Amino acid sequence: MSPRIGRLGWIQIDSTDPERLAAFWTVVLGVEIEGRLGTPPQFVNLHKQHPDAPFVSFQRVPETKTVKNRVHLDIVVDDVEVATSRIVGLGGRRRRPDADFNEYGFCWRTMADPEGNEFCLIFKCG
Repeated sequence: MSPRIGRLGWIQIDSTDPERLAAFWTVVLGVEIEGRLGTPPQFVNLHKQHPDAPFVSFQRVPETKTVKNRVHLDIVVDDVEVATSRIVGLGGRRRRPDADFNEYGFCWRTMADPEGNEFCLIFKCG
């Protein structure tokens, strides 16, 4: 194996309102805001979930989301119904209210955050 070129440090998510989106994700991931860069904040960074994890950060951009994400987060949950209810209460939504997916031994539900960024809830099948 070749020596690595680098390591994953941040996952940047574009946002028209990084403070609002960071507040949503602090609850989903169970972390606090680590810091802000700029005035008004151009970047809002969350604490890592564990020391080896990348930072999740929200970057201010002028345009709204218009097409499907090419990269998304998979969030492992113990109870998909409880997680869905809490996410909806925070301003997120279920993308396909009538369908969950079950393939290759994994089950997931597609969701969207308050700005429409897609992510999946991964849960135990059956």
